[in-house]
Amino acid sequence: MSNVLPKDSTQMRDWSWDQYVPFFDYLETFDLTPANVSDWMKYWSDLSELVGEVGTSVYVSTTVDTTDEEAKERYHKFLEDISENVSSRNQKLKIKFLASELSPDNFEIPLRGIKSEVDLFSKDNLPLLTSDAKLSKEYDAIIGSQTVKWDNEEITLTQLSPIMLETNRDKREKAWKLASTRRLQDRNSINKIWERVLKIRMSIADNSGYEDYRAWRWEYLKRFDYTPEDCLTFHESIEKIIVPLANKLLEKRKEALGLDKLKPWDLSVDIFGRDALVPFENAEELEAKCHNIFNSVDSELGKHFAIMRDKELLDLGNRKGKAPGGYCTEYPFQRLPFIFMNAVGTHSDVQTMIHEGGHAFHVFESADLPYSSQRDVGMEFAEVASMAMELLASPFLAEKDGGFYSDEDSARARIEHLEKVIMFWPYMAVVDAFQHWAYTNPDKALKPENCDAEWTALWERFQMSEHIDYTGCEDIIATGWHNKLHIYHVPFYYVEYGMAQLGAIQIWGKSLKDEKKAIRDYRTALSLGGNATLPQLYEAAGAKFSFDDKTLEYAANLIEEQIKDLS
Repeated sequence: MSNVLPKDSTQMRDWSWDQYVPFFDYLETFDLTPANVSDWMKYWSDLSELVGEVGTSVYVSTTVDTTDEEAKERYHKFLEDISENVSSRNQKLKIKFLASELSPDNFEIPLRGIKSEVDLFSKDNLPLLTSDAKLSKEYDAIIGSQTVKWDNEEITLTQLSPIMLETNRDKREKAWKLASTRRLQDRNSINKIWERVLKIRMSIADNSGYEDYRAWRWEYLKRFDYTPEDCLTFHESIEKIIVPLANKLLEKRKEALGLDKLKPWDLSVDIFGRDALVPFENAEELEAKCHNIFNSVDSELGKHFAIMRDKELLDLGNRKGKAPGGYCTEYPFQRLPFIFMNAVGTHSDVQTMIHEGGHAFHVFESADLPYSSQRDVGMEFAEVASMAMELLASPFLAEKDGGFYSDEDSARARIEHLEKVIMFWPYMAVVDAFQHWAYTNPDKALKPENCDAEWTALWERFQMSEHIDYTGCEDIIATGWHNKLHIYHVPFYYVEYGMAQLGAIQIWGKSLKDEKKAIRDYRTALSLGGNATLPQLYEAAGAKFSFDDKTLEYAANLIEEQIKDLS
């Protein structure tokens, strides 16, 4: 067989492992020299991108339709037959590369990552990682099948969520309780998935000689620039600075609604009794108007989005059987992104679309980096790309800029977004602190009732307020960890949102003084991909990689000032 790589990944989608082997053999037997190391790395990079693109394709197929058994089978086959073997062969290539003591130019950061990957690798973990990925699909199938009857129509829980924005309080309560009751029906099923997942993750850590899964995952995520203790300090800063501010917002909400106490179904409705914002009627309108907004932010970003529309790299509307949530992934060989979400006509959908657009622009802006490992961006900065885009795009939400709203509603949407930023940090702390506890106390976390108790305790620490009455909601609060898909799909991935939000706010703060320069710096930082340290990436974007009291105070003060100006 020729060692010439395929021109695209489509023909590889149904390949067996035997068809991949000659390409890895070619790389393994190649005689590395200073003159050819760059060519060898480029071949390896191209091969990795082709394999990754097949993986992306089969994964996407399982999310656009969770009932597609053929897609699920193809995904499982890829995980078992291709992914595990690729990992084993890549380990040999990494060892060969490191042993050569050769390296292409501008490769210091990827080299750091490769050394870490070699140290972390365990062949015994490959089937465990496959099993972990399969269980996340079982979780998706459960969540994707959760439907309720509303007005004699079967709808998803996502489709029910706009009711929480309606001014009729009785209706909101009914919808909230209906959704909560439906979620609790799957309590035992999700508990069983968690028990299996945690046991697998404990074994992964043991196989690699780590004291716990947190330590293993830290290395796996290449968290070189901060420690677990830094995260715990971040939680404390949020508790000290942000929780009191969140409480002020809750008090304002309670008084404006004329209530003695807020209930969970009162936390999203407009406090001035205005009907919920209805920015669009269908996914096509969402797509078109977001395109206008991106053009207003920067014409080049608008051109990127035009490519996505032309190539049908968007799946935006909610439907039964679709996996929950939203994401942006990459077809790495083509250097093209794909956006998936579940839009139902709310402003939150607009924010999600703009957020995922930021991720997509990251793919486009870093596409010229020659090696795939240079484009491997840590989530701590990847989320800056998305969260900063939410803020940079916010001045263009109005109809006069091709957006969705009147000037008045645009200001309202921006205020709501900024208030949600404040409310998000305490929730983020709950999710992150829960994972720190679970993976450093696995024997306790194996019992779902202990998880319920820990989540409740963290909820009381960061989310409870004298202004909210959770009476009668204890079970739905306790099982809140069931609803956070990151826990099942991407363990320890959540604190990045909190860190990145601080970076995004700093970029936004710069844009209020010099919009063009801020966007130029933003794009420059995105163009670096993952080919720089986190502090360097933040600095290139005009921010500081920091999540201490001082940075949080700056962010909180800026948000408060802007809310006042917009009011």
